[in-house]
Amino acid sequence: MFADYADYTDCRNFFSRFDPNEAIREPMIPCVLAATHHDPDGRLLDQTARMLPILLEHFSGIAVHATDVTDQRGLDLLVQSGVHVRQAPPAGHLLLGQARRGAVEFALELDSDFVLFCDLDRMLHWAEYQPAELARCVLRIPEHDFTVIGRTARAFATHPRNQRDTEAIVNQVFAQVSGQAWDVTAAARGLSRRAAQAIVSGCVEDSVGTDTAWPLFLMRTEAYSLGYFETEGMEFETPDRFGDQVEALGGLAAWMERLDLDVREWALRLEIARAEVAAIQSYM
Repeated sequence: MFADYADYTDCRNFFSRFDPNEAIREPMIPCVLAATHHDPDGRLLDQTARMLPILLEHFSGIAVHATDVTDQRGLDLLVQSGVHVRQAPPAGHLLLGQARRGAVEFALELDSDFVLFCDLDRMLHWAEYQPAELARCVLRIPEHDFTVIGRTARAFATHPRNQRDTEAIVNQVFAQVSGQAWDVTAAARGLSRRAAQAIVSGCVEDSVGTDTAWPLFLMRTEAYSLGYFETEGMEFETPDRFGDQVEALGGLAAWMERLDLDVREWALRLEIARAEVAAIQSYM
């Protein structure tokens, strides 16, 4: 799908900031944001305070499935802003499917026609750095029952190599099985109410393999329309919460290099990729 992944240092516009006031102000559609959230150290607190008002402008409601070890200050901020919050013990990377399905199920309680599912840290980054694109994309959710929201080649290239290389394998296997050359590993999805209900009640994948299982589950029924679009805002969001570490190492490039030199990070990403491909096998 991506012909060539440039080195991170070539992505000169990675942190080109947009003015939030330039975000498109369109009539709100009945779309709820369903988000998972894990922030035990409160590293996302400041960004949440800045960007939550923008997210609230674009969604008719926000439902957050948070871990019960998430910093209480962040949870209080969400609740005080009108966000619906539910807590559960951390499931870990490999069992993220439980939390993801829980977030969508929680969002359905807000009685909306459409749901956008995504991790909250990605949504905060999207709102801060690509607010106009975010506004446009929310308006596109009703185009299909299920929309895979992927990354442009530039956005994909902003991730560490351990993530790019392993996720490329998952995307390739998904394409071979589904016939769709989609970037399915950004974990952002648009869903109609009936597609969301079908996944909650019928797709029992508990692992991180929901990235691949959810679209394949709906494809198999042939009862839902599926679509895809790529975004700049799905670029690598993790540095947002580690600004102190980035500064201590002398810049983002050095921090990214340290990630790729860590064998444990490679082991984790390989295990995630294995789970994603294993989920695909169920639909072959």
